Amino acid sequence: MRRLLLLMAIAGLAACSEQAERTYTVEELVADDALLSGLITRCRNNPGELGETTNCRNAAAADGKMRLRRMRQSLGG
Repeated sequence: MRRLLLLMAIAGLAACSEQAERTYTVEELVADDALLSGLITRCRNNPGELGETTNCRNAAAADGKMRLRRMRQSLGG
C-alpha cells in the first residue's frame, strides 16, 4: 500500500513539473517568420532571464541572416 501511494505521489509530481521548451535551429526559425517574430519579442521583453538561452541566440542569428538576405535582395543581388 505504501509503495502504491509513493508511486502515485511521484507520478503526480512528474505530471505537474514544468515542460522544457523545445529548442529551434536557425534554419527552422528562418523558415517560420511568425515563430521567429514571437521568439524575438519574448527574448527582447525579458533579456535577463531569456537573453542567453539557446532559442534566443538562435533567433538573433536567424534575424541577422534574414536582414542580410533582405539587404542583398534590395541591392539586386
